[in-house]
Amino acid sequence: MTPFGNRIRELRARNDVTLTDMANALQLSPAYLSALEHGHRGRPSPGLVQQICGYFNLVWDEVDDIKRLAQLSHPKITVDTAGLAPEATELANLLSERIAGLSDDQLSQMLDIVRAPHSQ
Repeated sequence: MTPFGNRIRELRARNDVTLTDMANALQLSPAYLSALEHGHRGRPSPGLVQQICGYFNLVWDEVDDIKRLAQLSHPKITVDTAGLAPEATELANLLSERIAGLSDDQLSQMLDIVRAPHSQ
């Protein structure tokens, strides 16, 4: 599941909306909406993100958060390490191979490191 998909699922639960009801209201197939939630589709278009925000009557901060999550929710990414240190390429490859086996705690720790502001 992607961060965007997880948030959509939370919004549906909070508003007691079924996937089918939401899909019908947005003129999407339930299968597409389910695939989007589960990360089997690429990131949603900006137009769809706006539709979803309107559907749930989200306010500014929530809209900004949904847009940010949509940008961070491409389930198949490419990491370009050309021109970086060999360790960067090794890290990208090891992460690609082992991410499925990381615990929630390990993922949280790694996210904290990557999200932290860095000095240049």
